[in-house]
Amino acid sequence: MSRRCELTGVGPMIGHNVSHSNVKTKRRFLPGLVPARLQSEALGQTFSLRVTNAALRTIDFRGGLDAFLLKARDEDLSARALKIKRQVKAKQAAAAAA
Repeated sequence: MSRRCELTGVGPMIGHNVSHSNVKTKRRFLPGLVPARLQSEALGQTFSLRVTNAALRTIDFRGGLDAFLLKARDEDLSARALKIKRQVKAKQAAAAAA
């Protein structure tokens, strides 16, 4: 399982450990991923995704999973999140047509 947020695309970053003598060794900064169950109001379903803590705060700020997905770029989303986004768009288009 990759260490990448399914909604924002945030992954590991590379940096240095710096010792007291200023010797630098490579290290990885891993994102703070948490398994989260997120509710979609449009679809009436709950989805389990691995997202960062920052993504959870952004979802709350934007007003839910549906609003977040509609504003998110397709390049940042995982395949599962992109599938959910397409379902939400189709559901909203059907509701607008009816």
